Amino acid sequence: MTRPDFRPDFRPDFRHVDVWLFDLDNTLYDANCGVFPQIDRNMKRFLMAEFGLDEARAHAYQKELYRDYGTTLSGLMNRHNMDPARFLEHVHDIDLAELAHDAHLREALARLPGRKAIFTNGSRRHAENIAAKLGVLDEFDAIFDIVSADYRPKPDPLAYEAVLGHYGAKGERAAMFEDLKRNLVPAAALGMTTVWIANDAPWSHGGPPMPDDGEDHVHHVAEAVAAFLHSIETGDPA
Repeated sequence: MTRPDFRPDFRPDFRHVDVWLFDLDNTLYDANCGVFPQIDRNMKRFLMAEFGLDEARAHAYQKELYRDYGTTLSGLMNRHNMDPARFLEHVHDIDLAELAHDAHLREALARLPGRKAIFTNGSRRHAENIAAKLGVLDEFDAIFDIVSADYRPKPDPLAYEAVLGHYGAKGERAAMFEDLKRNLVPAAALGMTTVWIANDAPWSHGGPPMPDDGEDHVHHVAEAVAAFLHSIETGDPA
């Protein structure tokens, strides 16, 4: 069923884009699958064990950290000097059985000219595992994970500037695909074309709703990455 706020485009023009940035979780795969609930569960269990919290208090503290620092990890590092590698190893210990090779997504990515990267607040290992299971890992020439961003999570503008700096690209030549609206704000400010991957999954926002400064930072809305990429107009393949 089409969402009431879904605004389909007729052959959206992406001929100006030659740098393509894709969020990972709930963006490259369907948010209604069982992947992100496992991550959310693991974060809660980590907090329970680390701080002796019951489940309800761990859940509340996780969402508090997310709200105040952008990610649970960033909050733990700022408040508790947490070793990020230990946290990431725990939360990304998940079962990927629900993910399968996605030929439609692979074909969609393959038709894009220029360079493609995964831009995630997760770890490189997690991104590689997900992309490999989907059969699209070799479609990306780079993975910008939380370590690459010096542990500055989206939506910290410095993370976006680092990605563009790696490519020596201007924002006007880039497009970003993301399921969290607030993570598109810095992208739009840098001139990127933004695509919000809309879905109704409770895991899609990873925490309590965050305030938005209007909708000017959302240029396109899609229900799935692959279908949208097959619909756009692109430049000549590189």
